[in-house]
Amino acid sequence: MDCTGRWLSSIPGNLRGDTEELFLDDNTIQVLSNVSLLLYPQLWHLSLTRNRLELIEPGAFLSSQGLEVLSLTDNLLFTNYSLTATALSALPALRMLDLAGNQLREDMVSVLVSNLSSLESLSVARNIIMRLDSSVFTNLTQLLELNLEKNYIFEIDNAFEGLQRLQRLNIAYNYLPCLVGFGLTQLRVLNVSNNIIEWFLTLQNDDLFELEVLDLSHNRLLFFPVLPQQSKLHSLLLQDNRMSFYQRLPNGTSLANITVQFLIIDGNSTNITTVRLWEELCHSNLSSLRLLDMSQNQVWGLPDDFLAQMPSLTHLKLNQNCLEAFHLSEEDPLAMLTELDLSQNQLVELGVKVGFGDILPNLQLFNLSTNRLQALPPGIFSHTRKITTLDLSRNRIDLCPQPGEAESLPCVDIRGVETLTHLSLAGCGLQGLSSRPFQGTSLRHLDLSDNRQVLSGDLGWLQDLVLTLQVLSLRNTSLSSTAVDFSALHSLVRLDLSGNSLAAFPPSLGALGLRSLDLRDNCLPALPPDVAQVPLGRSLRELYLSRNPYNCCTLGWWDALQLAEGLRVPDGREVTCRHGSRVLSPGALPEPVLQSCRWQTADLALLYLVLALPTCLTLLVAFVVVFLMLKEKLLKMVKTRCGVTSPY
Repeated sequence: MDCTGRWLSSIPGNLRGDTEELFLDDNTIQVLSNVSLLLYPQLWHLSLTRNRLELIEPGAFLSSQGLEVLSLTDNLLFTNYSLTATALSALPALRMLDLAGNQLREDMVSVLVSNLSSLESLSVARNIIMRLDSSVFTNLTQLLELNLEKNYIFEIDNAFEGLQRLQRLNIAYNYLPCLVGFGLTQLRVLNVSNNIIEWFLTLQNDDLFELEVLDLSHNRLLFFPVLPQQSKLHSLLLQDNRMSFYQRLPNGTSLANITVQFLIIDGNSTNITTVRLWEELCHSNLSSLRLLDMSQNQVWGLPDDFLAQMPSLTHLKLNQNCLEAFHLSEEDPLAMLTELDLSQNQLVELGVKVGFGDILPNLQLFNLSTNRLQALPPGIFSHTRKITTLDLSRNRIDLCPQPGEAESLPCVDIRGVETLTHLSLAGCGLQGLSSRPFQGTSLRHLDLSDNRQVLSGDLGWLQDLVLTLQVLSLRNTSLSSTAVDFSALHSLVRLDLSGNSLAAFPPSLGALGLRSLDLRDNCLPALPPDVAQVPLGRSLRELYLSRNPYNCCTLGWWDALQLAEGLRVPDGREVTCRHGSRVLSPGALPEPVLQSCRWQTADLALLYLVLALPTCLTLLVAFVVVFLMLKEKLLKMVKTRCGVTSPY
């Protein structure tokens, strides 16, 4: 039964007696009394999220011994937590309990869960817990999942050692400064992201850790974490830290033999752990690692054989670091790598050591955007036989062959890369492409935006893509001429022409079967009146039109688009037109503007007739008057010349 948001102040008593699930979220219930659930003995799922619950009376669940799932999120249970704890202790089958957002301290949590030995999942997120010790989660021997995120935890002292079945632990968004002596061998997923952790040290022994996912992102890690020697780790997330390697410094200094000592004080005992930060990771077994995210750090170089420890790696993210060079070799056992992200570094060199084998034979996505590359090693893509997506945007590169220049100059050669389907060359400073730079490829997505001189000629260089190209972006390429012919690109389904200087609608677009067209930020005064009737108008499903100086008096095309079936104009509310100095919405033009437009768009032949008729009448009257005044003189002159006598 779903009674969510009904402004109920108590449990309704008119529901079916065989109710098993009862949702009472977003109500105003303050007390769960001893008789509240007497009518529902078969209840196994009860949700009281976002009420004003302050008290659960000790006998409230005596008639609901089969309750397995209980959600008490976002209430006020801190006020009478001891009585509520007594009520909870009467639930022998309870498996899932959510106490998030109840302003609970660690001592209150300890009391509330002290007798819930059947619990498998517990959430105490968004409370005011600050310190955890071994007394908080006593007796939770069946617990599999524990959520502690968004508290104020700054210290953990043997709080989880008694949770022998715990598999998933979430301590994200707290204030932990470090994790030293990590030894939860049974844990499968550990999330300690968004803390202030500076180092992570695992107990160095031969125990097999079940750990599969470790999230240390958004912390202050200074060094690569010291991981278990034996584990099942497949995902390691280290994004947004302060991590670097110090085996070789940028000035060439070697620190290979330097050690770092950690002083660990535990009660009256003091222990010193010595760590060689660049060799210690060789002692960790990373053979099962599939995802490594080290983005947004301060890595300028990787230690020797660092990647050699990860033969199963499929996703490697090193974007937003300080890398100046990255070297690939067939000796690196990265045969499983499918995604490599090196974007937003300072790369000036991508080195490739080519032998007889393939380099990154399974690589599918290669992101090199926003670096300082000018070229790629020749033949690099002949060794990556499955690459489908390549992002070279915002590098100062040219495509081979360059117009009028020898192919020996630095350039990127993608000719013959048959598997390549997505290519981004945005902001590369490309100039007037010619010849056939895409010969032998089957590109479906091509991004040439922010290259202001790439369209200095025609589109002949796209001739090898006319059968495959489906998405083309020419945003901000200084396109101003409507003479550019798109008609050959009959496979296009999406075209972006925004941010250019088009003063008229390109006629060649009318014959295309586009489904999406972007014309924003141009200089268009109008679209063709028959835009909704041509093949383009019938196939379009998405059309962007805003930020153009449309004429308010030539909006017939706009009315036609509004009637077009299946066509959306997502930015329709932003479309405006101009009438004189006024900027108006085309869907709500004032009557004076409409009247003015009628005069401006009236039939010119009728207008000329109206203007000429008074003139003609005036001339006719003037002629008659003159004729009458000069009648006798004219007749005499005619008689004199003709010599005929007749009486007047």
